[in-house]
Amino acid sequence: MERLFIFDTTLRDGEQVPGCQLNTVEKIQVAKALEQLGVDVIEAGFPISSPGDFNSVIEISKAVTWPTICALTRAVERDIDVAFDALKYAKHKRIHTGIGTSDEHIQYKFNSTREEILERAALATKYAKRYVDDVEFYCEDAGRTDNEYLAQVVEAVIKAGATVVNIPDTTGYCLPQEYYEKIKYLKEHVDGIDRAIISTHCHNDLGMATANTFSGVMAGARQVEVTVNGIGERAGNTALEEIAMILKCHRGLGIDTNINTTKIYSTSRMVSSLMNMPIQPNKAVVGRNAFAHSSGIHQDGVLKNVHTYEIMDPKDVGIDDNSIVLTARSGRAALKHRLHTNGVDVDDKKLDKIYEKFLQLADQKKEVADADVLMLAGADTADQHAVRLDFLQVTTGKGVKSVASIGLDISGQKFEAAASGNGPVDAAIRALKRIIQKQMTLKEFTIQAISKGSDDVGKVHMQVEYDGQLYYGFGADTDIVTASVEAYIDCINKFRANV
Repeated sequence: MERLFIFDTTLRDGEQVPGCQLNTVEKIQVAKALEQLGVDVIEAGFPISSPGDFNSVIEISKAVTWPTICALTRAVERDIDVAFDALKYAKHKRIHTGIGTSDEHIQYKFNSTREEILERAALATKYAKRYVDDVEFYCEDAGRTDNEYLAQVVEAVIKAGATVVNIPDTTGYCLPQEYYEKIKYLKEHVDGIDRAIISTHCHNDLGMATANTFSGVMAGARQVEVTVNGIGERAGNTALEEIAMILKCHRGLGIDTNINTTKIYSTSRMVSSLMNMPIQPNKAVVGRNAFAHSSGIHQDGVLKNVHTYEIMDPKDVGIDDNSIVLTARSGRAALKHRLHTNGVDVDDKKLDKIYEKFLQLADQKKEVADADVLMLAGADTADQHAVRLDFLQVTTGKGVKSVASIGLDISGQKFEAAASGNGPVDAAIRALKRIIQKQMTLKEFTIQAISKGSDDVGKVHMQVEYDGQLYYGFGADTDIVTASVEAYIDCINKFRANV
């Protein structure tokens, strides 16, 4: 079997999604899960972009052992200097430098020429090579770069010492056949191409990230740049789990990865929970409905032989067919098992806190689902916030003006207020703002059910503008008004932390 290297950029490209920012502790948690999953390269961040990114690359380098730790840079010497400083503890180091190569980038982004860009590309590669043996070069917007010029750039950076050349479809523009031909052209026209690995990095703007990536692999690329759940800029990146399972299902292709596919589901759920990015139910491989059958014809077929409508065994991606059902009668052991299955390991002290909240939720629901469990695992962090919800009472109904009374605990002090509004959520937030007394503007408000049935837990995503900055908040509760208030309070706690 030929080896395909998995380059995971969840912690760099994935983390650039608004509202998905992780702290260093959370990034280390994800990095360790990626190591257990079996990824070959972890792109840990863009060190020069912020002190937080710089520190995260350092700490991730200390936390994981065998994967290569990669740091992103522009084709700028200072970027490369800082990246190398951040990688000082990495057992296996890679600097990922590059520059835009399409005419759009050369003309409008850099106000430059093809000749100058070619020179800058080679110089940046040589400069990075002074620090590390493993240098990857990205040709940004390669998808819209004409193949002849792209081949010139790739040849130049390989001569300068690049060990990997990344051919990104940065805007998700390419068709699968076009991307295949692009990789094939490089394989056939670049002198010295056998001295470097060709890498794919495809975006999903037109829904073709996985198709383009797979086309690149069939044309000879042997590294794929992916993210867990396909998260990433705009419409996202190629999903790691999709590429891994395509190759597992099509063993006859003779291409394999180092991915332990039984860890896919737990890693997917961990990333979804930490980044507050719900997974769409019909998402391939890891969606809630990926192995569900509602059609009578399908159900009949699956009951007779599972292979009639399933090409994957759920256990291959870490989904246990005979999972323990959680109810109000479930104990700590069952809850801890379900947390572990979803990629969350907790000590006994934290388990006790989660279990208390679990029992409260289980009294309201017939069955506690995986999404509920993940919500509970993150809920206890609210206890550490300066602003916490004490109580909320709302009167509403048809023909009745909505009125809300609210109580807050702010750093140990108690405050109460009441207000009327255009509906229960509006009334509750108006009451909340009477206590906080800040000029906040609600910019985005999204409600999503994270389980099924009339006793759903609703998750609210909120974006609030304060003092020219945007803050993202999240709340979850069986009562959607409470979830909305919790999301608004989450925003408040975030901007208070920045004061």
